[in-house]
Amino acid sequence: MIRARITVMPKDGVLDPQGKAVETALGRLGFAGVGGVRQGKIIELTLDGDDRDAAAAQIGEMCERLLANPVIETWRVDLE
Repeated sequence: MIRARITVMPKDGVLDPQGKAVETALGRLGFAGVGGVRQGKIIELTLDGDDRDAAAAQIGEMCERLLANPVIETWRVDLE
């Protein structure tokens, strides 16, 4: 069994309204000097088998087809 953690983030230069809202809220709560907030998502899953290369390829396809929007998001896969 292979455990994977997929981190999906907006690409640089893509408008991130959620990140901007968090940045504004942190400032209003008194956290000065916070900037450049980007909000993404983390997806954890397990795959049957022990072939890490096959798992990475399968997860890449999952990201391209469902878990991320390749036009505006990037992803990173960490296998355990």
